Amino acid sequence: MARYEHVFEADYSDLKGESFFMKGKWGKEFFKNDNPIVLELGCGKGEYSVGLAELFPNKNFIGIDIKGARMHTGATEALEKKLLNVAFVRTRIEFINAFFEQGEVDEIWLTFPDPQMKKVTKRLTSTYFLQRYLKFIKSKGLIHLKTDSNFLYTYTNEMVKENAFKVNVNETDLYNSDFQDEILTIQTYYERKWLGQGLAIKYLQFELVDVGDWKEPEIEIEYDDYHSVGRGVKIKESILTQPQAKKKGK
Repeated sequence: MARYEHVFEADYSDLKGESFFMKGKWGKEFFKNDNPIVLELGCGKGEYSVGLAELFPNKNFIGIDIKGARMHTGATEALEKKLLNVAFVRTRIEFINAFFEQGEVDEIWLTFPDPQMKKVTKRLTSTYFLQRYLKFIKSKGLIHLKTDSNFLYTYTNEMVKENAFKVNVNETDLYNSDFQDEILTIQTYYERKWLGQGLAIKYLQFELVDVGDWKEPEIEIEYDDYHSVGRGVKIKESILTQPQAKKKGK
């Protein structure tokens, strides 16, 4: 992928505390237009970024992930299809603020991220990450979450309620709901896998604003009890979502 002009790579050692050279310039210098910019964080194979780019030619899409071997699939497909409105960045999501200027991004997609059941601050829908997104997403920018994980959906849904974000779509069983949208034609590798096992896909779309006093939900959420994305063992415990809280009964 080092030869792909639409793939960028930078890690902490490369940035050394500095901003990435494309920060604030994605529209003008790479996409060469002023169309909305949409990120897919944890893009994996990149099939969702490519699918969205095909569906919405008047938007620009950037898939971000640390695993280049997976990303190669979508990056190659975009190249073969000659899509000019999709790019990929190989980096850690923790460094995302170094890549985008304030107000440069319009929407963020989180497609089947690891639910990170043991650590709140690693969840891509945690207030820890949402406050990072606010540094580059436009006010009332859209956050899209698609997940098979009941744990992550429940956590995110409660977090949204706690912070009073405006919810536009909230489906607990997307493909058996009345929701109609072109995005239903795009399915990731993992999405097809879990649908094949009869799991319900959840979809939550909300508007991100600075609430000032950020709140994490203080509820118990049962762990997912099946093997899923990034989960190597079966877990059947309950956990308090607050990082400092002890498990029930301890």
